[in-house]
Order: sequence, then structure tokens, then C-alpha cells
Amino acid sequence: MDILFEYILRIEVLILILVLVILKSTIIFVPQNRAYLIERFGKYQSTREAGLNFILPFIDRIGSDRSLKEQAIDVPSQSAITKDNISLSVDGVLYFRVLDPYKASYGVDDYLFAVTQLAQTTMRSELGKMELDKTFEERDVLNTNIVAAINEAAGPWGIQVLRYEIKDIVPPQSIMEAMEAQMKAERVKRAQILESEGDRQSAINVAEGQKQSVVLQAEAQKEEQILRAQGEANAIIAVAEAQAEALIKVGEAANTEQGQKAIQLDLATKAIEAKAAIAKESSVVLLPDSGNDAASIVAQAMTIINTLNKG
Repeated sequence: MDILFEYILRIEVLILILVLVILKSTIIFVPQNRAYLIERFGKYQSTREAGLNFILPFIDRIGSDRSLKEQAIDVPSQSAITKDNISLSVDGVLYFRVLDPYKASYGVDDYLFAVTQLAQTTMRSELGKMELDKTFEERDVLNTNIVAAINEAAGPWGIQVLRYEIKDIVPPQSIMEAMEAQMKAERVKRAQILESEGDRQSAINVAEGQKQSVVLQAEAQKEEQILRAQGEANAIIAVAEAQAEALIKVGEAANTEQGQKAIQLDLATKAIEAKAAIAKESSVVLLPDSGNDAASIVAQAMTIINTLNKG
């Protein structure tokens, strides 16, 4: 009896173990952004994406496991010859992702190796179309052309190349020395141009300052002359007006009897002063024939004044 019981227990344990093994073989959990390609009897059956999935135990199997995330691979350094026959050493980084797991698994044996080789050959081909200077100046254009060429060729592999970045472009040592000398000469040239431009601008500023100074001085002299002339004219007018007013008053006074006497006295005084002045400056004095010369001079002056008043 004990032997039979032990026998039954063994059978149940074996059945339980068998069930667990079957369940484990039936249930698969696919991680996010991954794809499992299921093969049945060695032939592609289906593609299972993220989540809980079931397969037939002992019949189906996971043929390939593909990542759907963006991947980056180094493109090893390689030599390439430019359009002007310069040998370069170039490497880069390729960014891509698997769009079709079926094509990536069954369209090419090793898609990583294939896309790397394709990137290298395409880079050599694109560099051969450009001269050395252009490879440094138009690196973005070169990257874009490489991506377009790889995508066109890698379409049957179910791969999309997102971008390609050139890490280093290393020319031969002799070319690097020549480029450094060229850059040094270019810097010296730009420094000389800037210095000459500075001197030229400085000379222009000095000349402009001198010109403005001369113009301002001329304008100041002009203003000074105008103001001086206006002042002199105003002074002459004021003097003339004062003299005219004085003559009018003298004329008005001369029409009176007291005025006539005052004029006679003034003229006689001036005549005597004039003769005294002449006598001081000369040793010989010529006197008029008449003995009462002062009265004669006054009479002559009064005759002239009366004639003017009548006129």
C-alpha cells in the first residue's frame, strides 16, 4: 500500500512539473520597445510586441529579439581621398533604429555590421566629391548626404538612419602644418587690415575736427565783423543825430539877438585862440591889413551865418 501511494505521489509531482514547464513555455512577456519574432517549425510565424503573449509550447520559439529604440554605433576610423587628392582619416557616429523587425532579421544577416560598412563606404564616396576645404566648411551638408545615401540603401533591411555625425577629420601632418601657416597668415592679414582701417578712421576724424574748427572760427569772425559794423553804424547814426540836433538848436538860437551876440563872442574867441596857436608854432606871423582884424573876422562870419539863415 505504501509503495502504491508513493507511486501516485510521484506521478502527480511529475504531472505538476510538466504543467509548470508547459506554462512557462507558453507565456512570454515582451519588454517595452522590443519585438520578438516567433518561428514555428523554423518558419516565421508572427511578431510579438510589448506585453503578455502566448505561444505553442515545444512548437513555437523566439527566433529573434529586436530592439526598437534608437541605437548609436561608432563608425571606425578609415582613410578617404578628397577630390583634390588629399588623404584623410575620418570617423563618426551613426544613429538609427529598427522600423521593421522582420526585415532586420530576415533581410540581412547582421544589420549592425551591414549598416556600419554601408556608412563607411558612403562616407568615402561623399568625401571623394568634395575638396579638402569644403570637408571642414560643409560638414553638415556631408552628414546630410551620408544619411540620405544610407537610408536609400538600407530600406530593404527595415532600418532608418536618423543622423550621422562626423567626429574627426584628420589630414596628414604636412597638410596640417600648411593649414596652420595659412591660418596664421590670414590672422596677420586681418590684423593689418584692422590696424590700417583704424589709422584711416583716426586720420578722417582728425581732418573732420580740423575742418569743423576752421568753419567755426570763420563763422565766429563773420559774426564779430557784423556785430562790429552794426555797432559802428549805430554810433555814426547816433553822432550824426546828435550833431543835427545841436545844429538845429544853434540855428534856432542864432535867430535871436542874444544868440547873435553869443555867436560873435564865440567866433572872436576862436579866432584869437587860432592866432595864438599859430604864433606858438611859427617864428613868422602874417597878420591881415586891417587893425581891427578880430572884428573883421566876426563880421565876415556873421555875414555867412545870415546868408545861410536867409537861404
